[in-house]
Amino acid sequence: MRLYKGQVPVVAAEITRSLIASGDLEVEDANIVEVERDIESVLNEYIRLDRELNSEAREIQSDQGGGFGRIKTRLAKQKGVEDLKDDPVGFIIAQLIDIFFHSNFVEEVYADDREMRTKLKPMLEKYMKVQEQLDSEVRDKIKNLTEGSRDWDVEYQKAMERIKRTKNLE
Repeated sequence: MRLYKGQVPVVAAEITRSLIASGDLEVEDANIVEVERDIESVLNEYIRLDRELNSEAREIQSDQGGGFGRIKTRLAKQKGVEDLKDDPVGFIIAQLIDIFFHSNFVEEVYADDREMRTKLKPMLEKYMKVQEQLDSEVRDKIKNLTEGSRDWDVEYQKAMERIKRTKNLE
């Protein structure tokens, strides 16, 4: 599962509207934009950490070999963010709940952690499953090529970039 930078403002707005509408958060109208920015900061930090771990893992893999997943797990553990690799949605939710309690722009949090997790999980998963949808869309566009061939790999990357640009994801 992956979250794209282009999705961040949309996700933040949906989370804010939903939690305020359901009475889980109390936010003054003048501070709604600030709460959205707090949420955006959490989502952007997740994206940054994930990219940093991926980059470092690729570098180690190219230098020393080994499985990418194992290397990334080890790096995440060393940085104290093992949940980022094992449960990215849970990691983001924990960060969001923490920011709600520490934000100067949230007047009151009425929902407990369990309720908050239950409401946030489907919202985040909806956006983080976009990668699978993109993959399916790209495969439909290049189904005339043999998967695994050099031409297929090149066309897959080109089609993926076009679709990401079209959907304003990156």
